[in-house]
Amino acid sequence: MGETSLMTAEELLRLNLPDKRTELIRGRLVVRDPGGARHGAVAMQLGYRIMAHAEAHDLGRVYAAETGFKLESDPDTVRAPDVAFIAKHRVPEVEPRGYAGWAPDLAVEVLAHDDHPAETLEKIAQWLKAGVRLVWVVDSEQRTARVYRADGSEALLGTNETLDGEDVLPGFRCPLADLW
Repeated sequence: MGETSLMTAEELLRLNLPDKRTELIRGRLVVRDPGGARHGAVAMQLGYRIMAHAEAHDLGRVYAAETGFKLESDPDTVRAPDVAFIAKHRVPEVEPRGYAGWAPDLAVEVLAHDDHPAETLEKIAQWLKAGVRLVWVVDSEQRTARVYRADGSEALLGTNETLDGEDVLPGFRCPLADLW
């Protein structure tokens, strides 16, 4: 791939880079090292809780870390949150083999050691523009979370506060203190 060539979502799907996290941003490949232990533990803890709640209440489908969602085309953007949720009425009868061509209702990002604030804000903006209704950005270092909503509102949650699924994941509540 030359300096000016852009990659497509299909090319990203065929790319084999073991032990790396990849995303495609407007046709440009982004390759990063895997998240650290704390990142993985927090993402799994939150994913487990979301999954248990979604299954217990038949709310929809939960997707694991690194599941790609194609958010833009020509040039393609494929983003992969740490956890994603899609409401039951939006889950297709047959899911594609490749990247989903739609955005989830909830995207969860657990900050990793190499995440940069500007890139995180760009990712949040892309999620919201693509139709994500609720984005949670969890910072395990600071033991806080930021909540971004489709209506443009946002909230900062302290270590003693609780993530709320609101109307996206009804009835879901998770005290941040339970994640550490």
